[in-house]
Amino acid sequence: MAKRAREVEIPGASRSAAAGWGRAGGLQAGYLGGQLLVAMPSMQDPRFARAVICLCAHSADGAMGIVLNKPLENLSFEELLKQLEVEPLPPQRQIRLLAGGPVEGGRGFVLHTTDWSSEGSLKVTGDLALTASVDILKAIAGGGGPRQGLLALGYAGWGPGQLEDEIQRNAWLNVTPDEALLFEGTPDEKWRQALAKLRIDPLLLSGTAGHA
Repeated sequence: MAKRAREVEIPGASRSAAAGWGRAGGLQAGYLGGQLLVAMPSMQDPRFARAVICLCAHSADGAMGIVLNKPLENLSFEELLKQLEVEPLPPQRQIRLLAGGPVEGGRGFVLHTTDWSSEGSLKVTGDLALTASVDILKAIAGGGGPRQGLLALGYAGWGPGQLEDEIQRNAWLNVTPDEALLFEGTPDEKWRQALAKLRIDPLLLSGTAGHA
């Protein structure tokens, strides 16, 4: 039996029951896997105010995504590597750390381009994958790994039909991402950049507007 890859998990962090999103896959007909969710100004949940979320998996069983614009303030990449006992090697690369969502905040996920992948990587789109094993951090710490990537602790999760209900209530817009929107620019800019991709002026956006 093949040995399971070690996951990115902060030592001592509590872990909830598995959400099953890894089996859901990314792109499925009639679902929004691979799309970005953009919070409407009327978003009631303060945890997702002005959030931009990459929806990594969406199916009849629910949905899972990574918040792209909530920086992780209390942990650096070097500190994370130390906690995981990963030795950085020159030339060490840096990677952006984000608070990926309120579920399993001690668990790490790397959203990255598909020029690097491992057996446990979840293919989100043809150009985008999600990996939760420490192998990818070792590769990045050694100067390798994917060309573009970001590391998130935690994720946003929805149960069956929950996301569809929120979209019907105009809580979210959806937009097709590009590499610049995913990996470039500052977190503070992403919400407006995502709206600009939809050609929407946030000053004119109301909570009653329809979704894309």
